[in-house]
Amino acid sequence: MQEESSVEITAAAQTEENQTENTTTQTQSNFEGVNLDTEVALLETVLFLESEPQSSEILSKITKLSVDVINECILRLQSKYNSPDSGIEISQIIGGWILTPKKEYFDQVRERYGKKNEGRLSKAAIETLSIIAYSQPITRAEIESIRHVNADNMMRVLLDRKFIKEVGKKDVPGKPTMYGTTKEFLEFFHLQSISELPKLDEKESERFELAR
Repeated sequence: MQEESSVEITAAAQTEENQTENTTTQTQSNFEGVNLDTEVALLETVLFLESEPQSSEILSKITKLSVDVINECILRLQSKYNSPDSGIEISQIIGGWILTPKKEYFDQVRERYGKKNEGRLSKAAIETLSIIAYSQPITRAEIESIRHVNADNMMRVLLDRKFIKEVGKKDVPGKPTMYGTTKEFLEFFHLQSISELPKLDEKESERFELAR
């Protein structure tokens, strides 16, 4: 959106239960006795910098570590944050991993930080939402052709926050799902209808059109 300052949405990390039982934690470690301090520190840095949940596969691409190593590092971070002197933990939300405050501590400061962090969207999520808003109905493949990156994670975030929804199937081979914005999207941006969206400049309009 052109007015990014208005985009503040509840961070899923602070509203969802921590899912401690998952296939990663249930898998026998194949790295017992292996020193992965550097890899754990690298993954921790990435998770700290990311504002949206990221899957093990995406984290693998970012860090250049194998998925097996990523999963082992997640196990070690979970163990590290399980200490009573840690106020954060690593949580799995909508298929991805993210650092979140422990509920018992966040509840004590929710009045101050809850609304402030009522969840900012990442730049990537804002761009994805903008593409859907201006180009709807639009398929996932069309979104990816505009952004030139995989849209799976951003789509999950926007669907989870009810800013977008499935609006039908495109009449082409494979019948891909088309997406559009919701009434929650309009309410959040104080719009009566999509027609009230700020006008795109010529360059952006052309980019959106050529991708389709």
